[in-house]
Amino acid sequence: MCSSDLTMNKTIDKVTTKRMAIYSGRTHPDLATEVAEHLQVQLGEANIVEFANGELRPRFGESVRGGDVFVMQTHCGIDGRSVNDSIMEQLIMIDAAYRASAKRVTAVCPFYGYARQDRKAEGREPITARLVADMFAAAGSKRMVSIDLHSGQIQGFFSGPVDHLTAMPVLEKYVRSNVRDGVVIVSPDAGRVKVAERFAQHLADMNADVAFINKRRPKGTTNVAVAKEVIGEVEGKLCILTDDMIDTGGTIVSAAELLIERGAREVWAMATHGVLSGPAIERLAKAPIERVVLTNTIPLPADKRLPKIEVLSVAKILADALAAVFDETSVSDLFDGENQS
Repeated sequence: MCSSDLTMNKTIDKVTTKRMAIYSGRTHPDLATEVAEHLQVQLGEANIVEFANGELRPRFGESVRGGDVFVMQTHCGIDGRSVNDSIMEQLIMIDAAYRASAKRVTAVCPFYGYARQDRKAEGREPITARLVADMFAAAGSKRMVSIDLHSGQIQGFFSGPVDHLTAMPVLEKYVRSNVRDGVVIVSPDAGRVKVAERFAQHLADMNADVAFINKRRPKGTTNVAVAKEVIGEVEGKLCILTDDMIDTGGTIVSAAELLIERGAREVWAMATHGVLSGPAIERLAKAPIERVVLTNTIPLPADKRLPKIEVLSVAKILADALAAVFDETSVSDLFDGENQS
């Protein structure tokens, strides 16, 4: 056998091993660390340098060539950086991984920024949720993973696959651990009724019912909502308001006050994303809400930790989803197909 044949045989016998690499931006490294621990992998070193003029330069501490790279960043402002800074930082990290010859780069966005700008509500407005999706694709991301998008249609803004996860399993587990029965799941507006119905169906053995608030937003305003009426039976019941996010708190607080007026025994608020901007903490502190249950998709600073606020972890949900993506198995099976809306 000639030497060229021996070389060919060595090439054929070579086995390629898949490698997972997870990197985090600076917005929420604690969540990324928790996800990595669940996956039993080491969180990679991004080595992000911020120059005097505010520009960034990440440099990965190890080779990512041929690897399956997950770049995690939740889109919010923290430590003097804005939501825009967090998005730009993730884009630069994705570009770095792409240019370092990663086989696939996945953008992991526990909270996806600009999700509420998913359509033109009035003339001459942008559709920024689509713009952000286009920027991720341009940077080199082939896939996106997020939790409880404000609108399911955002999945269609990406040209590649989107794994839309839901925090409902951890919220449901909390309710089962803290409530006996007779609970009413309340949607703060008509747009979230389907989610509230699905939540109540999961709690059918606890005699859960559904109600929703008829809400009105004055034209030309932002972060302003007026609760007009309750549709459903809430008198004497524990009412749990459920939403994808609590931002300034106007919607949730207005709904809670109306529920108390209509005879609710007690009101809780549950949301996946605790944005808690502007007057949110002051409003929640004064509101007739006994418990505010959030998840850790967004970091909660010490100055926003009210005694009534409880934070649940979604790290296991993210870890299971990333493992499914890496192993090329079904993500929707993790949620029995209920994660698409």
